[in-house]
Amino acid sequence: MAGSAPGRGLRGRRSECGALDQVIAGAREGRGQVLVLRGEPGVGKSALVECVVERASGCRVLRAVGAESEMELAFAGLHQFCVPLLGRLERIPGPQRDALSVAFGLSASSAGSAPDRFLVGLAVLSLLAEAAEEQPLVCVVDDAHWLDRVSAQTLAFVARRLLAERVALVFAARTTAPDAGGDPFGGLPEIAVRGLRDDDARALLESVVPGRLDERVRDRVVAETRGNPLALLELTRGLSAAELAGGFGRPDVRPLAGQIEQAYVRRIGALPADAQRLLLAAAAEPVGDVPLLRRVAERLGLGADAAGAAEASGLVEFGTRVRFRHPLVRSAVYRAADPALRRDVHRALAEATDPAVDSDRRAWHRAHAAVDPDEALAGELERSAGRAQARGGIAAAAAFLRRAAELTPDPALRGTRAGAAAQAAFDAGSPDTALELLAAARLGPLGEAQRARLARLRAQIAFARRRGGEALPLLLDAAGRLARAGDASAREAYLDALGSAVFAGRLGLRTGVREVAESARMAPPGALPARPTDLFLDGLAAWFLDGRAEGGPLLRSALWAFRQAAAGGSGEAGHGNSDTMRWLWLTWLVAGELWDDEAWHWMTEHAVRSAREAGALNVLPLALGYRAALSVHAGDFDLAAALVDEADSIAEATGHSPMAYPALLLTAWRGEDAGAAEVIRGAVREATSWGEGRAIGQGDYLVAVLHNGLGRYQDALAHAERAVAHEDVAVHGFALAELVEAAARADAPERAAAALRRLEDRAEAAGTDWALGVLARSRALLDDGPGAERLYREALTRLERGRIAVQLARTHLVYGEWLRRGNRRGDARGHLRTAHDLLRGFGAAAFAERARRELLAAGETVRPRPADANGARREALTAQEGQIARLAADGLTNSEIGAELFISPRTVEWHLGKVFSKLDVTSRTRLRTALADA
Repeated sequence: MAGSAPGRGLRGRRSECGALDQVIAGAREGRGQVLVLRGEPGVGKSALVECVVERASGCRVLRAVGAESEMELAFAGLHQFCVPLLGRLERIPGPQRDALSVAFGLSASSAGSAPDRFLVGLAVLSLLAEAAEEQPLVCVVDDAHWLDRVSAQTLAFVARRLLAERVALVFAARTTAPDAGGDPFGGLPEIAVRGLRDDDARALLESVVPGRLDERVRDRVVAETRGNPLALLELTRGLSAAELAGGFGRPDVRPLAGQIEQAYVRRIGALPADAQRLLLAAAAEPVGDVPLLRRVAERLGLGADAAGAAEASGLVEFGTRVRFRHPLVRSAVYRAADPALRRDVHRALAEATDPAVDSDRRAWHRAHAAVDPDEALAGELERSAGRAQARGGIAAAAAFLRRAAELTPDPALRGTRAGAAAQAAFDAGSPDTALELLAAARLGPLGEAQRARLARLRAQIAFARRRGGEALPLLLDAAGRLARAGDASAREAYLDALGSAVFAGRLGLRTGVREVAESARMAPPGALPARPTDLFLDGLAAWFLDGRAEGGPLLRSALWAFRQAAAGGSGEAGHGNSDTMRWLWLTWLVAGELWDDEAWHWMTEHAVRSAREAGALNVLPLALGYRAALSVHAGDFDLAAALVDEADSIAEATGHSPMAYPALLLTAWRGEDAGAAEVIRGAVREATSWGEGRAIGQGDYLVAVLHNGLGRYQDALAHAERAVAHEDVAVHGFALAELVEAAARADAPERAAAALRRLEDRAEAAGTDWALGVLARSRALLDDGPGAERLYREALTRLERGRIAVQLARTHLVYGEWLRRGNRRGDARGHLRTAHDLLRGFGAAAFAERARRELLAAGETVRPRPADANGARREALTAQEGQIARLAADGLTNSEIGAELFISPRTVEWHLGKVFSKLDVTSRTRLRTALADA
C-alpha cells in the first residue's frame, strides 16, 4: 500500500522517533514511561505507533485501537489491551483480581455491586507490573480518543501511577478529543505531531506522484495540506494528470479531516458493491473478528471475490484480524453508507454474534438495525444496561438505556427509561447528555413523583457543577415536589438543599439556610426506626431554626447513628454505611460546627479505610482531604502534606477537581510562604465565581490564622471580623477564637469582648473539651486579674484530652506570653519552650518564630535543630516517602502498601530504597526508630 510503510510515514520525524527511543529505553531500565502523540487526523500518529512497535526489540508489545462505534461499550478498549495478560490474573491481589474479572464479565460480583473503575485501574497496573517483571512491556494505543470512556480513564489512571515499572505506555490521540466527557489524557507527557516541513512534504509528494509535477501546483498542495502526510498521499489520488501538471482545480474549504475522508469515500465508491458492503461490515464490527466477518458475508450473500477486491484497494487487510489502512477509512466507510444498508449490516452482525458469548454486543447491533419501536428489543437493551452497570460500565448503561428508551413504544415506560438513562449519564460524568435525556423523559406521561425525581436529578447536576448559586432553588423546589408527592426521597432531597444553602452562604441571596430549614420541617416523617439521615435532617432544622441548645443534642445523636451504621458493615447496616459515605461532605462540616474532634477522627478513619478497601476513588480524595485537615489540627503536618499530595494525585488521575481547603489550611498554619495570603484569596475568588459563598468566610478565617501566627494582629483582626460577618458552618466559631486573640493583642478590648460573648454561646452549646478549652483560653486573654491563670490552666487541661494539638501548643504560647509580661520569666520559659518545641515540630513556622522571640525576651537562647551524628542535616523525606515509610514501619508488605496508595509494589520498593538512604537504615525493623528520630 502506498505510504503505509513506517519508513515513508516517518519522513522528517527524527525528533519524534528519538523521543520514542527514549521511552522504550526507559521501560527497559525500569523507569515507567508515558507519552501521548497528539495531532490532527492523518498527520502521522499511526506511523509513529508502528515505529514504536518495530523498535521495541526485546520487549513484549501490547496494543489496542479505539473504535468510534465501541465508545459506548464499557471496558471494550481495555479488554483488547489486557486479554494477552489474563493468564496472570491469579498473581495479583484478590480484590483487584475480582474487580477486573467482574469488569470483563468473567465473573459476577458477589455483592451484586459494580467494581470501582479505579480499583480496576489498580488491577491493570498490577497486571502490567507483574508481566513486566518477566519482560519489559511496551503498550501502544492508537486512536485513543475513540476509546470508551471507562477504558480511557482507567488507562490514564495507570499512566499517572507508573514510576519504577518496566512499562511504557504510548497513546496516539487527536488534538481535540471528540468525547464530551473531556480529555482523560490531558496533563500527561505529550508530543505535538505536526505536519512535515516544506522540504520533507515536497519530497514525499514527489515520491508518490508519477510524472512531471508543476512546482506551483506542488507548493500549493503542500501549503493547503499543511504538510499532513496522509493528505499528501491521498488527496493527490483524486487529481488528474492535467491538474497535477498545471493547475490544482478548485480550492476545497472543507476541514482537512473531511477532505481526507472524502478522498477515501471516492476510492470506496469505485469498488464493486459486494466489496463496499464487506468494508461496511468490517467498519461496523470494530473488534476485527475475521471468522465473524465471514459469517456476516454469508448472511449478506456477498461473493467470494469481495474480500480480494477490498484488499486490492489498499484500504483494508484481512489477516488474523481486520486492519484498516487508517482509522479515517473506517469512519469514511461507515458514514458514507446508505442508512438502510447500515441497518442490514448491523442485522447480519447481530445474527452472526453468539448470544451466549456476547449478548450485549448482539443487542447493540440489533438496536442499530431497528427502525420501529420494539418492546422486546428495548427490554433486552435494558437488561444489557443492568449487566453493564454491574461491571462498572455506567456510561455503557446510559447508552443502552438511551437506545432502549428510543425503541420503547409505551410513552410512560419510554419516559421512565429515559429518566434512568439520564441518571446513568450523570453518574458517568456526562451532565450535558443527562440534561438532554431529562428533557426527553419529561415529555412522557409521568406521575408527579417521577417528575419530582427528575427535577431533583436536574438540581443535583446543577449542584455538582456549582455547589452554591443556581443549584439551591432547584434543589429546594425538587424537595418540595417530592414531599407533596409523598416520595420517601424527599428528606434526602431536603438534606441536599440544606447542604447547598450551607455552601452558598452569604451568596445565597434569594434563599438562605433558615428558609430551607423551615421548608425541611414540612417534609414527610422519616422511617421508623429513624435512619441516621432522618435524625440528621431533624437536627439541622432544629439547629438553624431553634438554636444550638435544641439542635446540638439532635445532631450529636445523628452523628452517633452514622457511626453505628458505619460500624455495622452489611445488610441494613451496610446501607447505613453507604449513607455515611454519601453524606460525609456535610456531616464533616457539622462535626466541625460542634467542635467534635472525636467525630472528625472516626469519620476520617472510617472514610479513608472504607474508600481504600472498596477502591472508591470518587470518595477517596474527599476522605483524604478531611483526614489531612484533621492531621493539621492534630499537629502532624507531614502526614497532612502526604495526604494532600495523595488526594491531589488521585483527583488528577480521575479528572476530579482537587479539594483546596486542606492545602490552604496547611499553608495558613505553616506561615512560611510570603504569598500565602494571596494564594488563599485566589482560591476564594475561584470558589465564589461559582456561587460558593462559604469560601469567603473560610478564606478570611485562614488569613486570620496566618496573620496571628506572624504577629500581624491588626491584619488578623480585620480578616477575622470579615470571617464572622456571616455564620458559615464550621468557620464562624473558629474565626471568633482568632478574632478574640487578634483583638486582645491589637488593643481592641471592646471588639474582643463582643467576639467572646458570641464564642461563649457556641462553645458552651458544643460542650466538648476542644470548645471549652479554646473558650477558657479566650477568656484568659481578656482577664487582667488573678483568674487568668486559672483559665489558662483549665484550657491546657481540657486541650490535653483531645486531638487538637495545635490549639494546645498555642495555649502554651499565649500563657507563656502572659507570664512573661507579668515578670514571671522562669515560669514563662517553661511554657514558651513547650510551645516552641511543639510548634517547630509540627512545622508551624510562624507561630514557632513567635514563640522563639518570646523565649529570647524571657532570657533563653533557642538551640537550632539537631543534626545527625555526623553533624549534617538529613535530607527530608518527601510526603509520599514519609507515608510509605510509616506504612512499612507498621509491618505492611510492599504489595499491601501499593494497594493502599494505588501504586505498584515495584514503585513502593523504589521509594523505600530512597527512604533507607535518607534515614541511613538498612532494614524495615529500624524504620520506626529512625522516623521518630527524624
